[in-house]
Amino acid sequence: MIMIKWLKRISATGAIGIWLYAIAVFAKDPAPFAELVPYCMGSTMLIFGVLTGIFKGLEYWEAHIKEKEKKQ
Repeated sequence: MIMIKWLKRISATGAIGIWLYAIAVFAKDPAPFAELVPYCMGSTMLIFGVLTGIFKGLEYWEAHIKEKEKKQ
């Protein structure tokens, strides 16, 4: 259970770090921000969509472990 908590924390921290890096790359681009908005939105949706999938998988795994422990 502790491992699952730490995996959640690490994945969240990693996703936020990747997102901040992506936003920093877009901020350095000389193009007007109006042209970069679709890329910012797309990268945000993709990064946090993957994070949501990871969290759902870890929560499923956690529930499965708890269910096994109750049966024993």
